[in-house]
Amino acid sequence: MNRQAQAAVLFLTGGAILHAALTDLYLRYVKAGLQPLLVAAGVVLIATAVATVWYERQAVRVSDGDDVVADAPARTDAPDQVGALAKVGAPADPHEHAHTDADTHPHAHAHHEPRISWLLVLPLLALILVAPPALGSYSAMRTGTALQKQPWGFEDLPAGETVRLNLVDYAGRAAYDHGRSLDHRHIKIAGLLALDRDGTPYLVRMALSCCAADAQPVKIGLTGRIPPVLRPDSWLEVTGTYTAKQTKDPVNDGIIPFLDVTEVKPVKAPRDPYDESWNG
Repeated sequence: MNRQAQAAVLFLTGGAILHAALTDLYLRYVKAGLQPLLVAAGVVLIATAVATVWYERQAVRVSDGDDVVADAPARTDAPDQVGALAKVGAPADPHEHAHTDADTHPHAHAHHEPRISWLLVLPLLALILVAPPALGSYSAMRTGTALQKQPWGFEDLPAGETVRLNLVDYAGRAAYDHGRSLDHRHIKIAGLLALDRDGTPYLVRMALSCCAADAQPVKIGLTGRIPPVLRPDSWLEVTGTYTAKQTKDPVNDGIIPFLDVTEVKPVKAPRDPYDESWNG
């Protein structure tokens, strides 16, 4: 690609990154804390594209100025050497030829860049025009649970009979604290519904270390008052109590604790579909 085409691709890339960073689209790819870096990267790419175009135009102006100077007729009092040689009968050089525009303008025979390189723009258009869905139940049930490391400790829960917890916090307390801080408390948890091959329902949150490429699910099984009709990938808020029931994740043998459900209601998907409370 020539410089102008490179600048166009840089500009489109920077614009696509800015578009994603200044909307909720970036949350489908990376953690929310990386938004400032995405904004900075988009600004740098756009500035680089503008600078590339400016320097390219400056180089063209300088080149055009040199061509004008080279094409100007030379002022000299020297006799025409070709005419002088012809007068004395000197043999003409058969290899001599008249100068053409191609000799004075070396850029006249510049080769065109392959047009296939413009296919690089297609992924950018896909990023701008198509918003990919967040990872859902299909990925969750085919990836081992991220709950494999015992936390250092657990904070005291707030007072009250009913406590709202994120899914990762409940899973850690149920699996490694044996529910000691959860006894006699009603727990509210929101998450994505997933079903295994046997139809067992799970509540899931995909946890990120950096970006969607390294996402791993944290799962809790549901037992108790389960609705007769369940739709995978729907978001639910469940209320229940701790149960000692556990199972092993068939993918990586990680612990999957359960929640004894007393109430279920559908909720709207959150702005950030991934759980940021997981530290890997």
